[in-house]
Amino acid sequence: MEPRNYRMVVSTMQDFVTASAIADRQLHHWLGVMKRYDTSALDEGRNEIAEGVTLDYDTVSGRHGAYSRWRLREWKERPVPGTWQSTLVVRSDPREDDRRTWIQVDIEHLPASSTVRPIRANTPGIAKLLLDTLDAQDGLADVGTVPKFIEPDDVEEVIEELCDLDRRLPIVVASVPYGQDPESWTEKVVEPAFKPLAGLAVMYVLRPDAQQLFEDTFEHHRVFGGGIRTYLPGVDPAWQPDAQRHPVMSRATLEANPRRAGAILAALPQRLALRLPLPGPLDNLPVQRTRPRPAAHGSSLDELRAENATLTKMLAEAEQRENANADVLRDLRQQLQLAEELEFDQAAENQDLYAKLKHAERQIRALQIRLEKAGQYDLAHAPVEEPADYPATFAEILDRMGEFPHLRFTGNRKITRELDAQCIGNWVEVAWDALRALDDYAAASAAGTAGGDFRHWCSHLPDDCKHPFPAGKVKMKESKTVGSREDWRRERTFPVPEAVHPSKKLFMEAHLRIGGGNMVAPRLYFHDDGPNTGLVYVGYLGPHPTNTKT
Repeated sequence: MEPRNYRMVVSTMQDFVTASAIADRQLHHWLGVMKRYDTSALDEGRNEIAEGVTLDYDTVSGRHGAYSRWRLREWKERPVPGTWQSTLVVRSDPREDDRRTWIQVDIEHLPASSTVRPIRANTPGIAKLLLDTLDAQDGLADVGTVPKFIEPDDVEEVIEELCDLDRRLPIVVASVPYGQDPESWTEKVVEPAFKPLAGLAVMYVLRPDAQQLFEDTFEHHRVFGGGIRTYLPGVDPAWQPDAQRHPVMSRATLEANPRRAGAILAALPQRLALRLPLPGPLDNLPVQRTRPRPAAHGSSLDELRAENATLTKMLAEAEQRENANADVLRDLRQQLQLAEELEFDQAAENQDLYAKLKHAERQIRALQIRLEKAGQYDLAHAPVEEPADYPATFAEILDRMGEFPHLRFTGNRKITRELDAQCIGNWVEVAWDALRALDDYAAASAAGTAGGDFRHWCSHLPDDCKHPFPAGKVKMKESKTVGSREDWRRERTFPVPEAVHPSKKLFMEAHLRIGGGNMVAPRLYFHDDGPNTGLVYVGYLGPHPTNTKT
């Protein structure tokens, strides 16, 4: 499920009294100036500050630290009837950390009906006000509302921030295209895309003159050419496989629609903020149960009516919270199921690859022993030449499609080329291996000797097959959910010649997993038309289309 709530968790080295006073002033400005509510007589407990608008406030100070907490509830009829709930917490706890004061901001929409999907929360004004007035930090990094430039002298410090084990927020780094002025590029493209990230991530723009210094350390985690990379917590610059965890957005996607790119960039930090456990001082706070104050004067009947109205309000709030918690629980269960399915798929693929690796090692050793016994020791241990025919980019793959006589690429070449700006690991090699194996299979399919579909082919390779491909990466069918949703089917409907289908397009289910580990997770979709036209049609090579997992 796409994250709908907003959450900001930062800390400051300012003491609780100072931070709480700043938060109180900014809250009054947000409510009184930006929202135009009456904030002249706020007190502890529940404050009715407008029709359908309440502000709950509680504060505690003692041996377990101190906290101040405000909760704003606003009833809105449009666009969907429901309550917008905004919570601000300032917290210090010397038992956990006597140096930092924590600040948490939560924004969520609670629909009146449990059948209605909540509206996605944008970055609230109160979060920006706090970031602009507090010395907010996440680990070693400063957290602000606008990106900062990485100068050559800043590279070492930024790398320390990236590798900081206490970091909770993603660090999003934008690069500048060759020949572009950094200031104008940032103002025109980067800042609009970074706008939704305030409070969700630390934002940087890498200057061209700092590019090489940055890449000297982050060789496997590069960002360049106008692309943007999101570095999640726990980055390991020395380990190449770790690069897959840190997604890249291409310049083409960014430049085409910076606002849309911003929504895409914010989704991962927003999800991370909601899933990550809260720091101890914030996590051990009691649940806020502010009781609405009944009327101060009146008859016993009036007091009972007021008490009844109070209890009705509290019951409605509890029902909204229960519905919201049910949505969160449902989402977590779904994510757990998907994670278990993915773990099973990867475990099965790893087991298959490990078995093949051990078989190859035993076979190689047996051949070496035979050569040694025949007096060919040098030949048995001669270095093996690396294959020199692999393409270096996805663009080169498209240029070399003519090398596969039994394949036809009918997909969107622009989408495939854009993978080069987001490519990590061995994606190009895997895609090339997939095409070589598909070409061998297509020839057999046309001749009627394949013996089954492509997955069967990969599991039962002919003795003379030169181009194997892991069967675990082959999926011949989509799920029923994908097949039943018209919008998802449309994403997987690709061009084919009229000889294949009269409409010149076809819903393709068979696909290959080219890569994974981030939000790109490229896939190759194909249609086997060997018995008819004698060809296999590759309809798509690009980022993972939408499904229940994306």
